[in-house]
Amino acid sequence: MLFTKLKAKAAHLIRGESAEEQAHKFLIDKGLKPVCRNYRCKLGELDLIMTDNQTLVIVEVRYRKTDKYGSAVESITRAKQSRIIAATHTYLSSQKVDRPIRFDVVAISGNGNLEWIQNAF
Repeated sequence: MLFTKLKAKAAHLIRGESAEEQAHKFLIDKGLKPVCRNYRCKLGELDLIMTDNQTLVIVEVRYRKTDKYGSAVESITRAKQSRIIAATHTYLSSQKVDRPIRFDVVAISGNGNLEWIQNAF
């Protein structure tokens, strides 16, 4: 039973990493420059940190296999937004950043459809 749980979690993590890699490549193709991936602090995690010209872009990547329980975009609740903003404050306190900041979302569905929402919140 324990092995089954670990195996299921590993598959979930692999799907998430794959979606994040897809989003990363997509954004680079759109001209964004990578700064950091998977920044973690006690307040949360920032999936991708990139720059778009002079703007620092914090990107939340969401993947949903199906829309049965809501779309990838719908899964970003106000509480999730608050955690992302709090983690961003922690990141900024450790960096010398003097540029505008934008929060984007890349939502990927199980059928491969990708939606990039700039200034999502």
